[in-house]
Amino acid sequence: MKTKIFVSALALILSGSLSKVSAQTATPVVTERQASQQQRIQQGAATGALTPAETRRLEARQAKVTNDKHEAKADGVVTPAEKRKLNREQNRNSRAIRRQKHDAQTQH
Repeated sequence: MKTKIFVSALALILSGSLSKVSAQTATPVVTERQASQQQRIQQGAATGALTPAETRRLEARQAKVTNDKHEAKADGVVTPAEKRKLNREQNRNSRAIRRQKHDAQTQH
């Protein structure tokens, strides 16, 4: 009986600590923004608002955010400073997408 209680308690402790670890590395906001920004880039390329060179540059910036996100998660904890950095990068990328989509250049 004591063994069953001990095993149950240990399972609860481990499940709680595992959920905390996944919560510390979860970056759902970053992931959602990446998908949204990628969609904006693809839409701009499809309508001709972005040239092929602009599209490549914007996608390279998005790839850098992905790499930075993986680096932030590598140690198992995404710190508030790392989250701020990712958010700042995404804000810059969002502005760059808008600027490039609304400039006078178009795809021929």
